Amino acid sequence: MPETFSKTVRRGGRGRDVRLAQEWLSFHGFATAIDGAFGPATEACVQAFQSSRGLSPSGAVNPKTQEALLAPAIAVEAPIPAAGLTLGELVVAYARQHLQQHPIEIGGQNAGPWVRLYMGGREGPQWPWCAGFATFVLRQAARTLGVAMPHPYAFGCDYLAGVAQGNGRFLRPKDDAARASVRPGYLFLVRRTSNDWTHIGIVDAVQGPTIVTIEGNTNDSGSAEGFEVCRRTRSLDNRDFLIV
Repeated sequence: MPETFSKTVRRGGRGRDVRLAQEWLSFHGFATAIDGAFGPATEACVQAFQSSRGLSPSGAVNPKTQEALLAPAIAVEAPIPAAGLTLGELVVAYARQHLQQHPIEIGGQNAGPWVRLYMGGREGPQWPWCAGFATFVLRQAARTLGVAMPHPYAFGCDYLAGVAQGNGRFLRPKDDAARASVRPGYLFLVRRTSNDWTHIGIVDAVQGPTIVTIEGNTNDSGSAEGFEVCRRTRSLDNRDFLIV
């Protein structure tokens, strides 16, 4: 579940709720310092945000304002009807639901409410979040179907690859027939060496020798230390897969 506010916050306030408000204001395009101190700049941003949403511009982050600030995080948690979908199809559906809200880092490297959502409250430079995002989405799909997760909710690419190898759900395509077996909803791994992986994401579609992906902690350069959830097209070369 996304983080929620514990109280109304207003000018003069300090602490965690103020910082959360500043983070979400920045996400919505009303950027101010994320310092946990509710001064005149934060108040002005709150008033501008409230006006943009048709709310009374009181300058206080009251329950209606909190609901509007948190709306993107609430939207990615909305259940998707299973309606005969397979686990892989639901993984793709949930991944697209996240992509639509464009989660990004806020307030520093591997930081902000989106990172904490995917990483079980963790954030900071030591917490790259690509695996947290991919397995968070997988967990949503598995819960919707009421089935066990084929891979654990975890934060390390190497760990996930090792577990998958141990339970027979690891795929390293070595020929065209094996590549043709890759399906939407599988998790892809970027392989650096035979037993070292640097990045993970979700296969959205397979297009011949390429895959369309939805992945976290990346950007338009394909970095494994990016800042957002985005869609990319990647070659099948040097990719391994976790079977879903």
